[in-house]
Amino acid sequence: MHVDIWAIAAYAFGLLMLYAVAKILVAPLRLILKLIYNGIIGGILLLGLNAIGSFFGLHIAINPLNALIAGFLGVPGILLLIFVKYFL
Repeated sequence: MHVDIWAIAAYAFGLLMLYAVAKILVAPLRLILKLIYNGIIGGILLLGLNAIGSFFGLHIAINPLNALIAGFLGVPGILLLIFVKYFL
């Protein structure tokens, strides 16, 4: 039985290249999914703020930009949105 070392090396190289290409293609998808997740969490936080803030006359519009700011930064993001709304 004859084993061709170059064929084995070619298969190994092909598998490594396939892994590298898959890694490159998955990274942007993971970032997009994280942005969507953070946007949803931010929207939920803004809904809660608007529900509680209605007693105090506080309302922040829920749009994609505000939801992403609140999602990325959490509570400091909501404080930032309140600051921007009332002081700028």
